Formats: sequence, C-alpha cells, structure tokens
Amino acid sequence: MRQPQIIDRSKDQDFMREALALAARGALLGEVPVGAVVVQNGEIIGRGYNCPISASDPSAHAEMVAIRDAAKALDNYRLPGSTLYVTLEPCSMCAGLIVHSRVARVVYGALEPKAGIVQSQGQFFSEGFLNHRVLFEGGVLGEECGAMLSEFFRMRRAAKDADKNQGAV
Repeated sequence: MRQPQIIDRSKDQDFMREALALAARGALLGEVPVGAVVVQNGEIIGRGYNCPISASDPSAHAEMVAIRDAAKALDNYRLPGSTLYVTLEPCSMCAGLIVHSRVARVVYGALEPKAGIVQSQGQFFSEGFLNHRVLFEGGVLGEECGAMLSEFFRMRRAAKDADKNQGAV
C-alpha cells in the first residue's frame, strides 16, 4: 500500500514571496508580472519571471524559465520531489512542461480566469491520460499576486490612454 505523501506547507508563503519579488523584476522590464521559483529539499533551485517580450521568446513564461533554471542547476531534465511556486495559475503550455519535468507539486497565487488550466478553464493535472500526477494548491498569497497583476494592467491602460490623449491635442 502506498504511503500518503506528507506535504510541508510551512514555507509556502515565503517561497511565494520570492516568486512575487521576481514578478516585480519582470514588471520593471514591461513584462506581465508573473514570477516563479522551483524548490527542492527546502532550497530554491530555479528562478524565473515572465520575459517573452525582452527575450523574444513566446515560451519564456515564468514557469518555463524557472524550470529550465532548475534543470540546469541539477543537470537533469527531471525534477522529482520539487515544488513549483508561481504567482499565477499556469497555462496549458506550462502545465505540460510541469508534467514532463516531473514536478511533484504546484502552488500558485492568483487564478487566471482566461487561460488557467489547473482550475479555471480545466483541470489538466487530473486528466487520466497523464503519466505523472501533480499535486496542486491555489490561492497562496492570491490577493497579493492578483493585486500586482491588476495594478500592472491598470498602469498599462493609463499609459495607453495618456498616449491617445496626447495625440488628440
């Protein structure tokens, strides 16, 4: 009989704060502020933030960057026993990568109602065809994560409106 996995949630908020700090770095570059860290054995082994614009890479989502960083650090394309902390619910591309890289657990902050595939637009990690099961938990520092995204888009809209008004003078 398989033993139930014991999950240590005691540092979830600390690791999510690290992901939020990375999201803020991305925002300074004009990127949508999403940050991620990969943790194994209580240590951060991978970090990333959204950078598809600055990297000219449509796959450069925070999760993708953090998982690549962790895989390089371990010199392994698989990350068994690791937890990915990300400020926004993963999309389908990132969810596929999470399964392929064998991340054990995903902890995310804010829901992504348009493209989130963990809970909002589907439950990808529960699909029967997957050969790896991922534990997941949402809402960790969800208000803070959501507020950062909302503020970013509010500022972007305000700048766009200012540009329109300046052209109308």
